[in-house]
Amino acid sequence: MRLAVCAEMVFTELPFVERVERIHAAGFDVELWDSRGKDIAALKATGARFSSMTGYSAGSLVEPDTAGDVVRSAEKLVPVALELGIERMVVHPAELIDGQAARPQLRATGEMWLSAAKTLEKLGALGERYGLVFALENLNTVLDHPGIPLGRAKDTLAMVQAVDHPNVRLMLDLYHAQMGEGNLVELVRRALPWTGEIQVADVPGRCEPGTGEINYAAVHRVLSGLGYEGAVGMEAWAAGDPDEALRAFGAAFGR
Repeated sequence: MRLAVCAEMVFTELPFVERVERIHAAGFDVELWDSRGKDIAALKATGARFSSMTGYSAGSLVEPDTAGDVVRSAEKLVPVALELGIERMVVHPAELIDGQAARPQLRATGEMWLSAAKTLEKLGALGERYGLVFALENLNTVLDHPGIPLGRAKDTLAMVQAVDHPNVRLMLDLYHAQMGEGNLVELVRRALPWTGEIQVADVPGRCEPGTGEINYAAVHRVLSGLGYEGAVGMEAWAAGDPDEALRAFGAAFGR
């Protein structure tokens, strides 16, 4: 298992490149959110291994009128991913602006489902062309992302299964799944064959493992037992000292 840390959420008092350097020095890979506006050459020069980044900047998978913007914006971000050696580009069930639904939807429709599936097929073809995986992330609508349709893990898993393309996988976020669905061990067992990367944070608070109710030691045992060798990313705030948060994350996953 490779362990990664989201640079957007730890060492937040430091300039971004220094955050990456600190994560890399601690022996972890690095996750990015929006790569736009960042010094890509400086990030590359840190020598860090980058695990994933946001893979689109406009549009919504579930809206036929804007789904094409998802694919076009993804294609514009591909060169950045290739320059940084990133393997996975993350997409969401609907457009987010500052983490919130751009156009909140209270009900998912069949048209939304079809639009998302067709757009994921196009992203799969794009990923195949460049050797990248597009990873669809589940989101919770209870607290962090109200108004996002088809955001639950059971929905994102069903979409990825329906598309059935090797370059379309899940970004299985266990924090979001616990907030909205629970039963994480069985979810991991069911979803792992379709998973490109796993993200973790504890509940409540969205801080590092060990600060809340999730038994990440049990999750780690299941992943190890199933032979998972992919990435696990801490997309979490540090409850206190960031270095301690990284150590707690590493300890939860056998480091």
